[in-house]
Formats: sequence, C-alpha cells, structure tokens
Amino acid sequence: MRDTRSLLLHSDFPSVHRVELDTLQVNLGYLCNLSCVHCHVNAGPQRTEQMDLETVEYVLALLGSNGVTTLDLTGGAPELNPHFRYLVRSARALGVRVIDRCNLTVLQEKGQESLAAFLAEQQVEISASLPCYLQDNVEAQRGKGVYDTSIQALRQLNTLGYGSELILNLVYNPVGAVLPPPQEQLEADYRRELAECFGIVFNQLFTITNMPISRFGSVLLAQGQYVQYMSLLRNNFSQTNMETLMCRRLVSVDWRGYLYDCDFNQMLDLPLLASDRRRHIRELLGAASLEGNPIVTGEHCYGCTAGQGSSCGGALDT
Repeated sequence: MRDTRSLLLHSDFPSVHRVELDTLQVNLGYLCNLSCVHCHVNAGPQRTEQMDLETVEYVLALLGSNGVTTLDLTGGAPELNPHFRYLVRSARALGVRVIDRCNLTVLQEKGQESLAAFLAEQQVEISASLPCYLQDNVEAQRGKGVYDTSIQALRQLNTLGYGSELILNLVYNPVGAVLPPPQEQLEADYRRELAECFGIVFNQLFTITNMPISRFGSVLLAQGQYVQYMSLLRNNFSQTNMETLMCRRLVSVDWRGYLYDCDFNQMLDLPLLASDRRRHIRELLGAASLEGNPIVTGEHCYGCTAGQGSSCGGALDT
C-alpha cells in the first residue's frame, strides 16, 4: 500500500493553538469487523492492536483528575476491545459524557447480542457511520451486505430509545475524491429516506471529509487522484473554520496510550507538541494545562477546513 505521509508533512497551513481541553478521543485499537475504502485508520479483521487494561486505567485516571468532560471512543470498532464495557461503565460513573463511534454492523456480530442494550443502559451517545442512505453507495465503501445489517442495527437502536431520548447521530462520508454536500440539506434527505423506507429516526447527521491518509490516501495515489484531491481541499479552504477546529479542544490517544493532536496526526505518527519523542497519557496526570500550545499541522489539515469544514462532530460552518 502506497503511503501519503511524506507528501503531507511539509505545509503552509496556518498555525493553530490549543484552547482549554475538554475531550479525550481514545482509539481502543485497529481491530474491526469491516475494511472500509475510506478508512483513514486502515482498520480491519486482521489487525491485532488493542489497548490493554493498564492503559485503560490511565485513561480513567485522567478523566477523574483533569476535568475532561467528554470521552470519545473510536477504533477500528472500539466495541471489540475486551475492556470496552469496563471503560464505558467506569467513565459514566464519573459523570463523563461518552461517545461511541459505531459502525452499526458490530451490533449484529456474534457475541455482541447485548451490546446495543448495554449502550442504552449507560446512556452512551452513538455516532454511527452510515456513508449514505442508498444501498449501492454504502456497499461500494463498506462491502456487500453491510447496508441491510446497518438498517437492522438502526431499527434495534430506535427500539431502545435511540433517536429520541437517547442520542443517535449518523455520519456521512463521500464516495470518492469529492467534498461532502451541504450538511443541512443532506440531513433532510437522510431523514426523509430513512423514515419513509424503514421508519428510522435519528438526531443529527454529521458530514465528514475523507482524509488523504492511510487507506484512502493510498487509493488516491493508485488512481492518480492525489494531486487533484489536494488541490480541491486547498482551493476550498475557509478561514471561518479555523476557530472551531476539533483539535483545539481535543487530545487523541492511541491504543498504546501515546498522545497526538488529533486522530489523523495519530495515523501519520505526528506526536503531540511536535516532540522528538512520544508523550504517554500518564504524563498528562498532574501536568500543566496544554492551553496555548501549538498544534502540529500538515497538508491533511486542509481536509478539516475545506468548504463547510469537517470534524468528528460534522461540518464546522453550518
């Protein structure tokens, strides 16, 4: 697989500095039951990297001591980590808001029959990946049969109160090297189609730009679209998105406990504080605030600032 990392390191992207930290985004491992074309983590069924219990305990210690109000769990499929339920239950007991970035199909996996009910019991917010409301588009990105399984999972979540009293947000990624359409209009399309065809309801739709790194980056290179896609991102740069970039309030933690400014920098192995060494989560315990520190940037950052902008919470300029 060809790597875009060397193409992204040197950039004229404007400088960005941190404000007060409020979110810990934790990657529990790269194991996943899917291998999606747009995946910037290169996750899949053959990956073995998983956060261990010792590192999970460091995450909980940081939640209990640093005033972080949100724990954002990602992967891979974070639910496949053997310590997922312990971490969720413990974080909720601390009063921390927990978000599960769920691919939906994991709820239908053998051995995960009680997972949806557990998430509801713990009042976990779900950000569920559904790349489109059309079957062909979903299966082009995620594989045959994924659409039907995702619909089954959404119906199950709705019966548990998700989409009404419990928060269920859907996540859209474009098919191919294009920017997402306007989030508000696309959300209306999702609501109409999912309600009319399946009786499914949800809270919000998040549109997320595909990042030119890892698996999607290699596809761009293989298809000769990398330069064109980067030009698209740069030409659509919007200064108005700079103030609300997710990296300003978030720290990303990899499965080993090392720290990065965002999940994308994690995949590019660009450590927090542009250090010559990786910093571990235990070093944040009792440490000085990160507020005011510079954020490590590269060409991929144009993906977060193009058009309406992009973050794990959807478009920045809505």
